Amino acid sequence: MPAHEETQLQEGSAIEALERPRSADSEKHSRLDYEREEEAHQIGEDSDEGYAMDNFNEEGFFCSQPGRESHEKFIRDAVEMILREAVFEGTSRKNRVVEWVEPATLPSKIDLPPSKTGESHEALLRLLDSVIRYSVKTGHPHFVNQLYSSVDPYGLVGQWLTDALNPSVYTYEVSPVFSLMEEAVLKEMRAINGEGDGIFCPGGSMANGYAINLARHWMFPIVKEQGLTAVPRLVVFTSEDAHYSVKKLAAFLGIGIGEFLVVDQRIQFFWKTLTLICSIAANVYSVKVDEYGKMRVSDLRAQIDRAIQEGARPLMVSATAGTTVLGAFDPLRSIAELCREHNMWFHVDAAWGGGALVSPKHRHLLDGVELADSVTWNPHKLLAAPQQCSTLLTRHKGLLQSAHGCKATYLFQQDKFYDTSYDFGDKHVQCGRRADVLKFWLMWKAKGTDGLEKHVDRVFQLSRYFVGIIRNRPGWQLLFEPECTNVCFRYVPPSKRHLKGDDLFQALHKVAPLVKERMVKTGSMLITYQPIREQANFFRLVLQNSGLTEADMHFFVEEIERLSEDL
Repeated sequence: MPAHEETQLQEGSAIEALERPRSADSEKHSRLDYEREEEAHQIGEDSDEGYAMDNFNEEGFFCSQPGRESHEKFIRDAVEMILREAVFEGTSRKNRVVEWVEPATLPSKIDLPPSKTGESHEALLRLLDSVIRYSVKTGHPHFVNQLYSSVDPYGLVGQWLTDALNPSVYTYEVSPVFSLMEEAVLKEMRAINGEGDGIFCPGGSMANGYAINLARHWMFPIVKEQGLTAVPRLVVFTSEDAHYSVKKLAAFLGIGIGEFLVVDQRIQFFWKTLTLICSIAANVYSVKVDEYGKMRVSDLRAQIDRAIQEGARPLMVSATAGTTVLGAFDPLRSIAELCREHNMWFHVDAAWGGGALVSPKHRHLLDGVELADSVTWNPHKLLAAPQQCSTLLTRHKGLLQSAHGCKATYLFQQDKFYDTSYDFGDKHVQCGRRADVLKFWLMWKAKGTDGLEKHVDRVFQLSRYFVGIIRNRPGWQLLFEPECTNVCFRYVPPSKRHLKGDDLFQALHKVAPLVKERMVKTGSMLITYQPIREQANFFRLVLQNSGLTEADMHFFVEEIERLSEDL
């Protein structure tokens, strides 16, 4: 028989064997053979001639593949430590939020530099214990410092499973479950602004950047091929209290944020030299806000008119639904009307306040969001999913693909054996991409939309309870009634209550940093402070942990008073 025919016969036999139904005995023997091979491999690993079990300096422990005998005990011990020290002890009110160590001292507490030779499992567990010990316990009930907190048990399990499976969500063939899971979750979320499209993003800042790029591609698709030189000067409008990412990503995308000189008109008489009338302009205009931090629509209109007079093209308005500090919601419906009038893209940064949409009681705060061209919404904020879990939703189906798609043939082949419309990766800027959806999906499945609604209603209720405590309490100043769960206030220590005017201003400006230093060093609680515009430093309590109680609200008040008593 010719060699090539013999080869074809062997190949045909192999294919037939694969396609032929397998008997129970053959399945059993195949499974046993596999188990024997695994057992032999493990014996080789565990023998004196093979790999040492507890010393990474020995040959074999550089391998990234887990072995049951080699790694199961270490993984179980590590998980047990994480559950005990980080999850349960780390969220216990009897323990500190943080064990503070100065930056110059911390390297003496943890062996931070990577090693040339490996460490034993015991040494690694000691290192992990130190990492937990000196980290801020953001799941602690008294951590109210940022727009994230708590440790959701279902989200945590989803996060762990994500890391165990280590997926990258760009094609259906390598990430079938997560490709469809993302679409299922995004479909529910984007129902707020129509049947469009959406993506998970690596944070709200990047989601806002996506929105700017979508706006530019929607208005001037030629930029994708020819760059910024093909279009006029573009201007983005956002409030002075908006998240800084709008400016940062405008700079990143080449729109620019700095102020510069613009020539308004030229005046020349034959007996005089040329005279130029100039003004200062910018490509990201900061729109004024009212006393509550809401964008002033009248100033927005004036800024748009100004940009047009300068010869620029107004590109988009980025409104905010839940500002970072004050928790203000811009008047979305009025802004949407102005965007329609000038054919501008309307974006809503609801990274913080978007969670209110699951609550019939509070979704009125985002009235008009359904008119937006795009929306940023971070479930890791008000809905308390683990970091990070951020989305961008848009009403324009296909625009994400059009703006970002490059059709890399090594990933997005069109002659695949399945429906390639489920290969969603090309509409992202990223290639490799973490499956941030799983933790949020598992939370949503566990609690249902009803549970998410109760969570949101509870944190709003607690914020109003805190306001009730401090409203008429001596020394406490509530800046204004909160819209979201941000409560902004000052505390005037007894020794400062006689002061007035600038003397009081200067004293209060110094009190907040001193109180913050004391609470951090004692580890009793973490709450942030900041100035805004011409105001003295004030504290911002922000709530998104529905596991807090009314007793915690009283603790915050009494602890700030205790830390301030001698100031």
